[in-house]
Amino acid sequence: MPHPFGRAAPPPGPGAAGAGGRAALAAGRTDPRPRLGLGRPARRPAGGSPCPGRDRAGGHASAAAPAGRAGAGAVIAVFLREIRLALRHPAEALAAVLFFIIVCALFPFGVGPSPDALARLAPGALVTAALLAALLPLDRLFAGEAEDGSLDLLLTTGLPPALLAAAKAAAHWTVTGLPLLLATPVSAALLALPVEGWGVAILALALGSAILSLLGTLGAALTLGARRGGVLLPLLVLPLAVPVVIFAAGAIEAAAGGGEARPFLLLLGAFLAGALPLAPLAAGAALREG
Repeated sequence: MPHPFGRAAPPPGPGAAGAGGRAALAAGRTDPRPRLGLGRPARRPAGGSPCPGRDRAGGHASAAAPAGRAGAGAVIAVFLREIRLALRHPAEALAAVLFFIIVCALFPFGVGPSPDALARLAPGALVTAALLAALLPLDRLFAGEAEDGSLDLLLTTGLPPALLAAAKAAAHWTVTGLPLLLATPVSAALLALPVEGWGVAILALALGSAILSLLGTLGAALTLGARRGGVLLPLLVLPLAVPVVIFAAGAIEAAAGGGEARPFLLLLGAFLAGALPLAPLAAGAALREG
C-alpha cells in the first residue's frame, strides 16, 4: 500500500519477527516431547513403534524363532546322521537281534521243552533278553565322536547337550529297539508264550526299550572317557532298569493269563514320561562337564 506522503511503507522490523520467534521457541520448550533439533519434535523412524521396549522385545522374539528352528534342524541332522551310520554298518543292530533270539532259544534247553514251564518263564525271560540285547551298542554311543573330535565340535556349535543326548537316544531306539520289536514274535514262540500275550509283549517291550535307550544314553554320557567304560555302563544302567523289567513282565504275564495288563502299561508310560525330560538333561550335563 503506498504511503500517504508518497513513500513506501517500511518492512516489518526485526522486533516483530524476533518476538514471534521467541514466542514459538517458548511454546516449543513447553512441549514435553523429545526433540532432535531446536524447537522440533523427534521424528519416529519409518515403520518404527512408538514403544522402544516393544521393538526390542519383538526383536528378541524374532531372533529366538530362527534360533529355535536352527536347534531343531541340528537335532534332526544328528538323528539322521546316526540312522545313516547304522544303515552303513548294520552289524551292531543285527548282533542285538541275534543275541535276543539266541538267548530266548537257550531257555528250552535249560528248563526243558515243557510248554507250561516255558510259559511261566516266558514274560521275564523275554523282557530280560530284550533289555540285555539293547545294551550291546550303548558303549559306542558317544565314543566314536569323542575319539575323532566331532563331539567337541558339536558341543561348540551352540547345540544344547541335552538335545544332542535326546537325538542320540532316539536314534538308538530306532536302530536297536525297532528291530527287537520285529523279532519279538519269534522269541515269544521260542518261549511258548501264548499268542494272546504277543501284542502286549510288543507294546511293553516298545515302552521298556525306549526307557532303556534314555537310561543307556545317560550311562554312556557318564562313562564317556572312563577306563573300562563298557564294563561300568551295564552296572549303572541295569539297576535303574529293574522297575522296567517288573512292570513289562507283569503286563505280559497278565495278558497271557487273560488278566488286565493296562495298569502295568500305564506304569511303564509314567516311567517313560519321567525319563523323557530328565535323562537327556542329566546326560547333557555329563557331556558338558566331561
